[in-house]
Amino acid sequence: MLLEVLQFPDARLREKARPIRQEEVDDELRELAANLAETMYDDPGIGLASIQVGVAKRLIVMDVDWTEGERNLRVLLNPEIVHSEGQQVLEEGCLSVPEFTAEVQRAARVVARARSLDWEELEFDATGLEAACFQHEIDHLDGILFLDRISRLKRNLYVQRRKKQIRRGEEPSKADAGSVRI
Repeated sequence: MLLEVLQFPDARLREKARPIRQEEVDDELRELAANLAETMYDDPGIGLASIQVGVAKRLIVMDVDWTEGERNLRVLLNPEIVHSEGQQVLEEGCLSVPEFTAEVQRAARVVARARSLDWEELEFDATGLEAACFQHEIDHLDGILFLDRISRLKRNLYVQRRKKQIRRGEEPSKADAGSVRI
């Protein structure tokens, strides 16, 4: 089932998600994860955090190298970055920040830990786009948007444009074919 992705400036995007306990991993949480994945692929995106659909739990889905017909979905509970190094600048967009992309400086390499739906401990050593995706989605779980990581001028220009769009009752468009948002 496709879920409604919250759009900036919805205040729920600023909430901090709470950790998931092992006893909370049930059919309902598995269904939420499946729905998050379906929503991410439909939009299209390469990552989606549960907070982006109004569920304040530390759950993300990611698939940084999917193509039609081939998927490598990761469902991650309580993800955290335990080590980061270097710097990279990548163009980022976001399913919750419509019609906007910007260059964002992030760590070039991260080591991330999480739990699977089977409560297995997972560890990832990620670079490039995968590292940026981990950082972007974990930021969401902490109430941080990529807008918070760009210059004040670029952020203010987007905020003004978005407010005008909301006043006019305009719906944001989905991503252009071929573009991918985190």
